[in-house]
Amino acid sequence: MTSPYLVEGREQASRWLITCDHASNRVPGCVNGGDLGLPAEDMTRHIAYDIGAAGLARGLGHEMGAPVILSDFSRLVIDPNRGEHDPTVLMKLYDGSIIPANRGADAAERDRRLAAFHRPYHAALSGLAARRDDTVLVAIHSFTPQFKGRAMRPWHVAVLYAEDDRLAVPLLARLRAEADLFVGDNEPYSGQLPGDSMDRHGVQPGRPHVLIELRNDLIATPDQQRHWAARLAPILDGALADAQV
Repeated sequence: MTSPYLVEGREQASRWLITCDHASNRVPGCVNGGDLGLPAEDMTRHIAYDIGAAGLARGLGHEMGAPVILSDFSRLVIDPNRGEHDPTVLMKLYDGSIIPANRGADAAERDRRLAAFHRPYHAALSGLAARRDDTVLVAIHSFTPQFKGRAMRPWHVAVLYAEDDRLAVPLLARLRAEADLFVGDNEPYSGQLPGDSMDRHGVQPGRPHVLIELRNDLIATPDQQRHWAARLAPILDGALADAQV
């Protein structure tokens, strides 16, 4: 079995560590023969991975001289951005689509996938975060402009955080200073998710951290991803300077 994660720029010396929990829509062969039973069009939707997030994370790594860790399995296999005991760590229904290979998955199958994918990813992330005492985490995600049957989401970019807002507050201020951006503050989701990646690697160890969500139609192409990486890198560096952490 291939590794459930990729690390790029491991040798980079920056304080920043860039994570991408939902980088891939790959279903490894050891999971139902590499097929979750969904139509191909569902596996290219946001339910399977964060569209554009991997390219943006890689672009930020290049711009900021920072290492990047990316999952290499679909969030529908097991969700690395959820705690092990979160009931949504193994999704059986998502945005109107039933996931056939997950529908009958029991606790033993969930634990097998945790051991094969979720735990190795987080062990690698922990090791990278520990390479420096002053590591700063930025998690890159994307969100769909619209869930089925729901209103359009108006935000271009959003900042998610829990109780530690040392980096989030100055980042929100700098993003809001950009005249063309509608910025979400803990939208379209709340950053209050106990046991998730930022809780585990940021909140609990006391590291400065933030999660950025981009609307996925804005980062769908390589050119868009490079554009946003070049735009966000100085904003992030400025926010870190403002935070004085």
